[in-house]
Amino acid sequence: MTGERVRGFVEITRPINAVAAGALTFVGAFVASGLGTWGAVGAAAGATVLATAAGNTINDYFDREIDRINQPDRPIPRGAVTAREALGFSLLLFVGAVVLALTLPPLAIAIAVINLVALVAYTEFFKGLPGVGNVVVGYLGGSTFLFGAAAVGRVTSAVVVLFALAALSTVAREIIKDVEDVAGDRREGLNTLPIAVGERPALWVAVLLLAVALLASPLPYLQGTLGWPYLAVVAVADLVMAIAAVNSFTDPTTGQERLSYAMFLAGGAFVVGRLAVAL
Repeated sequence: MTGERVRGFVEITRPINAVAAGALTFVGAFVASGLGTWGAVGAAAGATVLATAAGNTINDYFDREIDRINQPDRPIPRGAVTAREALGFSLLLFVGAVVLALTLPPLAIAIAVINLVALVAYTEFFKGLPGVGNVVVGYLGGSTFLFGAAAVGRVTSAVVVLFALAALSTVAREIIKDVEDVAGDRREGLNTLPIAVGERPALWVAVLLLAVALLASPLPYLQGTLGWPYLAVVAVADLVMAIAAVNSFTDPTTGQERLSYAMFLAGGAFVVGRLAVAL
């Protein structure tokens, strides 16, 4: 196998995105119960990495024609990986995710099953429906925290808030990304939210969702479940999210990238808040 083909198989999984999802699963477990059970946390994080990689790969399989317009340098359009190879590779990754998930408690297995079905169905059935695909991706992003908490058998109120904040922020980011991809999506006949209602109205929906997330972000501190360092760090994350929302009206690419940074910063806020309580 040539170096270009190996690079193609790695790239198609979006490895940074997949590893980041595994890290978020770890954050969910840590926020729920500290370090918890290392074996369960490792299995949950590994299952998340493999499932996310599989979802990214099958997404490229279904999106190969759109990517020829929007992202011609992706592995399938540029010929590094064939469509059939991508499909087989995604199935292999899904099997690995299932094997790891089956070692976890029943609630975690249930979340894993729902997520695997959603990952497979997303591109083929939901992506082109106005707002629906965005909600599915938002749920999947937030559910990594729920999955981590379920893996250690303790879904706390702080984890539920973390799930909600992540889901709302992810939906907003996906809407902004759809604005960025309007040209290719319209050519492929997709009816995303910006195409259905217009780009600026779609961006205002994203801003509204972010506003709800920002207003809800102090809840774990006000409930006494996380310490004051959480509030300090999440305030910075909130500021970056607000700036990203403003940026999205003039530069959707920059807006969604900054929103990604803010989301990871918000996850870090939960970690330092949990440490403050534990220590």
